[in-house]
Amino acid sequence: MKALVYLGKDSKALQERPKPTIGATTDAIVRITRTTICGTDLHILKGDVPSCQPGRILGHEGVGIIDQVGSAVTAFKAADRVLISCISACGKCVYCRKLMYSHCLTGGWILGNRIDGTQAEFVRIPYADTSLYPIPEGADEEALVMLSDILPTGFECGVLNGKVQPGGTVAIVGAGPIGLAALLTAQFYSPAQIIMVDLDENRLEVATRFGATAVVNSGDGNALERIMQMTDGRGVDTAIEAVGVPQTFELCEKLLAPGGILANIGVHGVKVDLHLESLWDRNITITTRLVDTVSTPMLLNVLRSRKLDAKRLITHRFRLDRIHDAYEAFAHAADTHALKVIIEA
Repeated sequence: MKALVYLGKDSKALQERPKPTIGATTDAIVRITRTTICGTDLHILKGDVPSCQPGRILGHEGVGIIDQVGSAVTAFKAADRVLISCISACGKCVYCRKLMYSHCLTGGWILGNRIDGTQAEFVRIPYADTSLYPIPEGADEEALVMLSDILPTGFECGVLNGKVQPGGTVAIVGAGPIGLAALLTAQFYSPAQIIMVDLDENRLEVATRFGATAVVNSGDGNALERIMQMTDGRGVDTAIEAVGVPQTFELCEKLLAPGGILANIGVHGVKVDLHLESLWDRNITITTRLVDTVSTPMLLNVLRSRKLDAKRLITHRFRLDRIHDAYEAFAHAADTHALKVIIEA
């Protein structure tokens, strides 16, 4: 089969690899029909994720059709159409019992990280019964790819951890796909203000279309002052960091009103300064999280009811044999205006 393989920092290749086989009775082999690229894949290529070793097939998102299942799989059978969760969960360990599937002792974020992933024609899914979801009849597969990772990530790590409330004020720093997913799902709770911050005017224009009440281009260095003006000098109740670099995290620290919450989503590859000298007395909370995908069933229902149009996040489409072009488009979004790219296997 064809698969995109990580070869080391700044290096990848589309290679021929053996089709995966059942390795445990709880496994399923899924034929990928559509997958995508995540910002985390770019972090891997930058060398920010040491758990992903050279030789690994990348990717942790997608939809497909079950090719075969292990003898212990009871919820699925061959030919079932399924959504692949970016998180694999045994459902039995101490962390799974706490619904912290991302910290599953034998699973978690392993696809495209510690085991081969979904940017291929076939993928092996461990713990199939608790790591796959049936695709409803008539559902749009492209839209469902957004439920593998970015929508639950934006919702759980940003909106839920940030305790977005009706009438509250939210700043989302980073208007990439994850930030936009947080924007879409924050609207479930009717905050009074959702302020999107980014350097890219195109993404800020998209954020306005997606429901942001205000946008701020931070390129001039005056984002803090402008947001303070918008909030009468108070700051925001929730600041969601959706980039993963020191400058954006420190901006979020400064944006918080007393009692505010900083919800980190970004993948940080270098250290960030925590300015306790200015935060120690402000009753603030800082949260970190890897997506657990506990919200996926709810998001599936919202998608089916057409109250959330996840397909709006998709801007480009490629075949698997053009996956290098897909990475180029995704990595140079300022020029290509790419958000999420769909790759058809």
